[in-house]
Amino acid sequence: MSAPIYLARHGETEFNRAGLVQGRGDSPLTEAGRAQARRVGAQLGRLQAREARPFRLWSSPLPRALTTAQIIAEAAGHPGAITVDERLAEIGGGSFEGLSRDDILARVPEAGAHEILLLRAPDGEGLAAVQARLRDWLAEVAAEPAAAHLAVSHSGTGRVLRSLWLGLDLAAAMRLPAPQDALFRLEQGVEERIDCA
Repeated sequence: MSAPIYLARHGETEFNRAGLVQGRGDSPLTEAGRAQARRVGAQLGRLQAREARPFRLWSSPLPRALTTAQIIAEAAGHPGAITVDERLAEIGGGSFEGLSRDDILARVPEAGAHEILLLRAPDGEGLAAVQARLRDWLAEVAAEPAAAHLAVSHSGTGRVLRSLWLGLDLAAAMRLPAPQDALFRLEQGVEERIDCA
């Protein structure tokens, strides 16, 4: 039997609020983002009792995700360490980082707004590389079925991870919702959304 995976996105950041691409750059959590993380943590506390198995917490190394993971752990009363893993980091946006969607479309006018998330900056990370690192992470988690896993990650990376789990292509993956106040439970090829608002 495979271990369930819970996936959370980091809380709202200043860049999120301004509509700017973050990528590997960073921006601090807003007060709303911290409140989102506390609600996710409270929900996780309830889920830990339901799972009746230990939880292993994972986080992207980027400060917005790691701060979110720390707030979640505290709100959930989780006593364990957080495993920081580079494979969960956001897609590298290269020279698109810090830009708005409109700024990007001005540079690449042939791209429609619905295709923005599929664009690769000339100096950015390709989605195939993101898929490879997330496949590797999923294989490691599958080898540890005694625990449930919570990964705190990002919008783009979370969508790619969920697409691998659900067998979706990348275009479909980038249309998946990526809320900052919900968990996604992944088990046996099925996804369940758990709202925390």
